[in-house]
Amino acid sequence: MLQMIYDFFLSPFHYLFLKRALIGCFTLSLGSAPVGIFLVLRRMSLMGDALSHAVLPGVAVGFLLAGLSLPMMSLGGLLAGLLVALLAGVVSRFTLLQEDASFAGFFLISLAFGVMIVSTKGSNVDLIHVLFGTILSVDALSLILIGAVTTFTLFAIAIIYRPFVLECFDPVFFKSVGGHGGIYHLLFLFLVVANLVVAFQALGTLMALGLMMIPAISARLWARGILTLCGTAFLISFLSGYFGLLVSYHGSFPSGPSIILIAGVFYVISILFGRYGSLRTHFFS
Repeated sequence: MLQMIYDFFLSPFHYLFLKRALIGCFTLSLGSAPVGIFLVLRRMSLMGDALSHAVLPGVAVGFLLAGLSLPMMSLGGLLAGLLVALLAGVVSRFTLLQEDASFAGFFLISLAFGVMIVSTKGSNVDLIHVLFGTILSVDALSLILIGAVTTFTLFAIAIIYRPFVLECFDPVFFKSVGGHGGIYHLLFLFLVVANLVVAFQALGTLMALGLMMIPAISARLWARGILTLCGTAFLISFLSGYFGLLVSYHGSFPSGPSIILIAGVFYVISILFGRYGSLRTHFFS
């Protein structure tokens, strides 16, 4: 019995590619969990979805110039995501469109443009790699890049934590006491884009947001304090990566969708049995 448990849960990670994939999931979870929590608290979840698609043209241009080169695709994705965020902000400021509407328009254009660019040079396999990722091919360079972005994210949030939280919950008061909310908003968008860019190598541009948002949304049903929310989101995110890799290995399923579907299982469990605001508390408390 113990041998069966060991063979199922631990023995697959003797392979180097699965070890790297698990480390990648752990590192991505550390950086994306707090970013996802603040996206939820700011009611910007769908804006995060728009940004995850907005990086595609930059990734595609990097692919066009250098093939499947992670540094080039990551740089292109970062620049494209920041450009879309800037354009959406300008449009919402000088027209009657709200920021979410302007993001929706730009991300749909970006998605179509990026797919067209990849299709002109690459094969269907390349397109699938860009759109859906493959965490099992994460190499040492990818882990270094993910680790660098995660480290920067955690340090940035730690340094500006108090004004960041205040601007998140009461931007009017923050502005009245001389706070520069626009600067923190731009920095937050940069953190979102940076984490999405490093996640695309593992999960692709279409699913990169999944490991950021689904655990954060699920955590809202289990915790209340911000630090507790971040810790819960990280735990759900990492467990999703771990069990998703197991499902992928034993069932021969694609790794990215397996991870996101396991996160979806945690989400459904949270909706049913969470401590705060779940169906259990609504009907049986």
